[in-house]
Amino acid sequence: MADRLVSGDLQQDDFEVSLRPKSLVDFVGQSNTKENLSISIQAAKIRDEALDHVIIYGPPGLGKTTLANIIASEMDVAIRVTSGPAVERAGDMAAILTSLQPGDVLFIDEVHRLNRVVEEVLYSAMEDFFLSWMVGKGLAARNVNLRINPFTLVGATTRFSMVSAPLRDRFGSVCRLDYYEPCDMEIIVDRSARILEMDADDEGIRLIASRSRGTPRVANRLLKRTRDYALVKADNKVNGLVAKAALDQLNVDALGLDRSDHRLLTTIIDKFSGGPVGLDTLAASLNEDPDTIMDVLEPFLLQLGFLERTSRGRVATRRAHDHFGKSYSVSDISDPIRFEGF
Repeated sequence: MADRLVSGDLQQDDFEVSLRPKSLVDFVGQSNTKENLSISIQAAKIRDEALDHVIIYGPPGLGKTTLANIIASEMDVAIRVTSGPAVERAGDMAAILTSLQPGDVLFIDEVHRLNRVVEEVLYSAMEDFFLSWMVGKGLAARNVNLRINPFTLVGATTRFSMVSAPLRDRFGSVCRLDYYEPCDMEIIVDRSARILEMDADDEGIRLIASRSRGTPRVANRLLKRTRDYALVKADNKVNGLVAKAALDQLNVDALGLDRSDHRLLTTIIDKFSGGPVGLDTLAASLNEDPDTIMDVLEPFLLQLGFLERTSRGRVATRRAHDHFGKSYSVSDISDPIRFEGF
C-alpha cells in the first residue's frame, strides 16, 4: 500500500518538479479558476477551516496535479497523493483518511476510476468527516465507525462524466481547465526556458509555444527536446530557425499536430473517404485503444475543427482536408446530428 502513496511532494525528478509553479500567482492562465480558488482559500483561512472539497477536470497536461499541490501550499498544509486505481479496498481508503492531519489535502488522480466500494467510504468522510465501514464477513462482520480530522479532497479527472453523481455532488468547487491561449503559452514557455537556463530568443519561444497544443506539459516536453537539439547541432542557442528544425525533426507541424494526429486524420480521409467511421472501426484500423483515441487524440482535433463526432461516427472536416492538401467532398450522411459521447 505504501508504495502507491506519497506524502508531501510528488515522487518525480526534482528537475521536472521545478518547472511546476508553486503558487497561484505563478500559475499562468485559467484566470476564472484561479480567482475562484483564491477566494475559497482566503475564506477558509479566515475561518480557520479546511478548504471545501475540489474537483478539477479537463484534458491531460493542463495543470490538475499542479493546482492540487498549489492548493496545499496556499493552505499551508501537507498533501497526500494517490490515484483511483491504486486504492483497491475500503480498508485502504480508511487507512489513508485516518492518517490525515487537520486541514490536510488528499489528492486523488483519475478519481473517476475509484472502486465503487471505496467510493462509498468517501461519502460520509467528505460530508461529516466520519468513517463507517464493514469489517469481516458473515456472522463475524461488524460495523466500524470512526471520527476523522477535517480534510480537503482534491479530485482530478479527464472524464468528468464518468464520476458518479453521488461523489460529484459532494465536491464544493468544480474547476474546469481549458486549453491555454497562445499568449499564456508564450509566458509558460519563457518561464520554463529561464528555469532551464536556456539561451532562447523571442522567436524561438514563440514558435515552440505555437506548436504546444495549448498544453503546458507538451510545451515543456518540446522545450526540452529543442534544448537537446540545440546543444548537439546549434551551439546551444535556440532561435526561430533552430526551434523549427528541432520541431520538424520531432514531426510536430505548425499547428502542433504530431505523427499520431496525422495518422488518425489521414486514415479517416484516405481509408474511409473522410468518414463517417465508427470509433471501434477506427481503433481497429489504427491498432489503437478506443479510449486512447477518444481521450488523448480527439480533444485537440475537435477544438481545431479538424474532426467531428456525428451519430454515425467520426468525420474529417474540410479544414482537415485542406491541411493535408486533400480534395474535400461532402459525405452522404443521412443523420448529421453531432453528439459528445461515443
